[in-house]
Amino acid sequence: MSKKGMFISFEGCEGAGKTTVIEHLYEKMVEKGYRVMKTREPGGIDISEQIRTIILHPGHKEMDSRTEALLYAAARRQHLVEKVIPALEDGCHVLCDRFIDSSLAYQGAARGIGIEDVLAVNEFAIGPYMPDGTIYIDILPETGLTRIFKNKDREINRLDNETIHFHQRVHEAYQNLQERYPERIHKINGEQSLDNVILDAERYLNSILSGE
Repeated sequence: MSKKGMFISFEGCEGAGKTTVIEHLYEKMVEKGYRVMKTREPGGIDISEQIRTIILHPGHKEMDSRTEALLYAAARRQHLVEKVIPALEDGCHVLCDRFIDSSLAYQGAARGIGIEDVLAVNEFAIGPYMPDGTIYIDILPETGLTRIFKNKDREINRLDNETIHFHQRVHEAYQNLQERYPERIHKINGEQSLDNVILDAERYLNSILSGE
């Protein structure tokens, strides 16, 4: 039986640069001969992409916070069972743009539902499939939002349009989560140059892959 792949998630506030970092790491892993897959949340498969459209549509301002949390968990479950688990069991490494920590930060903390309640819903959704490691790219909300609105190619979604206070609560929640799960969540300074962010992320990724 082939060795199980490693499941690595990437987290951060809006505009942290996760997608760019994942792309660079994916290319480096392919060059080294690793079997690797990149994906995102919410999304990654047809059903979850459709849920993503509902959640992030700028016009859905009336969406209840608990509805939002449940939709994220539903999208996560389908993505996990349809795409992530089969890849891991086939020995493929998975790089995932967001996972459970996003729900804990955005819905649990910033929406005020409560970390423990959102954690319970997501533990039901994902079962034992927590990431083997999480790369958290830490930037100030002001930095991230400035990047977003300067990037004309990036979609502006419903969460981008939240108040700065909302994004500050998200940032604070990520700090707390990193302290809560220090063995899993590795924080990288996202305020430094992109090259240095990628280097730091690659060092951590290599340590996970080598089992150090």
